[in-house]
Amino acid sequence: MVTKILLIEDDERVRAAEKMVLEDEGYNVFETDNAENAIDAFDGFNPDVVIVDLVLPHMSGFECTRLLRSRSLVPIVVVSARSDTHDVVAGLEAGADDYLTKPFEPKELTARIRALLRRAAAIQNDNSIIKIKALEIRQDEGIVLKDGTDVHLTRTEFRLLCELASKPGRVLSREQLLERVWGYDWFGDGRLVDAHVRRLRSKLEIDSSDPEYVLTVRGLGYRLDM
Repeated sequence: MVTKILLIEDDERVRAAEKMVLEDEGYNVFETDNAENAIDAFDGFNPDVVIVDLVLPHMSGFECTRLLRSRSLVPIVVVSARSDTHDVVAGLEAGADDYLTKPFEPKELTARIRALLRRAAAIQNDNSIIKIKALEIRQDEGIVLKDGTDVHLTRTEFRLLCELASKPGRVLSREQLLERVWGYDWFGDGRLVDAHVRRLRSKLEIDSSDPEYVLTVRGLGYRLDM
């Protein structure tokens, strides 16, 4: 089946250029210049990936991302002309899986999408169950339980937890996590990892400032405590 991309970008020239690149890759693209139209069309179009600009009229890309994330685990890429860390992290914490800073090369956009699609498919590749302390990670079902209660994670948060859980007690660097969870090497950014670790802690930990599970090893990376 043809992969479907929902493209939300208010700049007509940028949107046209992105659509051309995506269609050249064989994707089916639904384009719109505002978040409201995107949300209305979301269920009917049922996209495999969403690309959303953070600066949109009426409803911001942040709010659009939060609304889409509340109703779906679809991979979301946020795009911004601003590279300020605050904006990047805010977009990720709204529920996005990745971000791109404008301007970017067309090959980078398509590479990010391919990596997102690989990660979405990989969730079903391992049927093992991992148990650590009060956590039970059912990799074949995409389910995480804590003390028997379901913990709602996004695809990326789930993949990050599974990667850390596959090597409990072992430190994984940001670079290793970018490669294994995001599938990125040369165009990765450690802020992706940090933002998703914060979100993961907010869902797993009693006190995210004093984590029991996902620990920071200063200067090295992160590990899942056994």
